[in-house]
Amino acid sequence: MESIHTLASPGMWAGFIAFVFAMLALDLGVFHRKAHAVSFKEAGAWSAVWVSLALTFNGILWWRFGSGPGMEFLTGYLIEKSLSVDNIFVFVVIFSALKIPAIHQHRVLFWGILSALVLRAAMIFAGVAMLERFHWLIYVFGAFLILTGIKLFVQRNHEEHPEDGWLMRTARRVIPSTPRFDGQHFLTVENGRKLATPLLMALMLVEASDVLFALDSIPAIFAVTRDPFIVFTSNIFAILGLRSLFFLMAGAMEKFSYLKVGLSGVLVFVGAKMALVDVVHLSPAISLGVIALVLGSSIVASLVKARHTPPHGPEAKAPDAGQKLTPATKT
Repeated sequence: MESIHTLASPGMWAGFIAFVFAMLALDLGVFHRKAHAVSFKEAGAWSAVWVSLALTFNGILWWRFGSGPGMEFLTGYLIEKSLSVDNIFVFVVIFSALKIPAIHQHRVLFWGILSALVLRAAMIFAGVAMLERFHWLIYVFGAFLILTGIKLFVQRNHEEHPEDGWLMRTARRVIPSTPRFDGQHFLTVENGRKLATPLLMALMLVEASDVLFALDSIPAIFAVTRDPFIVFTSNIFAILGLRSLFFLMAGAMEKFSYLKVGLSGVLVFVGAKMALVDVVHLSPAISLGVIALVLGSSIVASLVKARHTPPHGPEAKAPDAGQKLTPATKT
């Protein structure tokens, strides 16, 4: 098996991982130590922080290793950030279906994303190792992304119902659960039995949905670079900013009616780029320009449509922060 090539030294890997854990500890241990509903202003501030950190890191890569790795990171980050927006559609449905109060949504997303970091790291290294050994897999990944993009376009108006899927049905049969909340706890006790609260069920759905989205997003970055450090860091920065992006956009997702069209275009483009890698060679700058143009066009078209479409019925939104909690009966 060929060795995996990366521009990062062991010290850079250790430093980045330490930075991630420090930011997570700061997030949960200081800024969100007390459960509260995340306001639009707070979400906007945290989104700006995460984007600024990602761009600062991008600048360091550019300065230290040149424009090639810098452009690859920026393209990979844009791909991951745009595809992660599709997660938000599902998260809104999960929280609404399970009636998760806004005051507890951050906790569910925090632990869901923490587990996603570990899972994605394993998937990235496995993917890089497989591509290094079996070059033909790049054509398989490319075809998979093209088919996924086509499927996303065809099903762009399909309503998600993850709470009724096989995972949740199986979990409810296997894991004793209760529809009642017990504050921030994932488990509670009723009549001497330890039961899962709706927060744990929501966490399971969030983690499962991230696994499914990772199957699309990680191969998409392989169309840009196979350096595991660039793939990993661009993935992690996009994931770390997902929680704040959720609270920033959750109430306005219906305004982006053409976003899934843009995302499907991105998947088809990167899939074709991957499948034709031995025939057509596109520079990172061209790839970045095409992806930005496709996403930008879909966002602008969505906003124009929303502006000229009169409202009809109540807007879909995440559960209200003031939703009354029903405490569990404990023994």
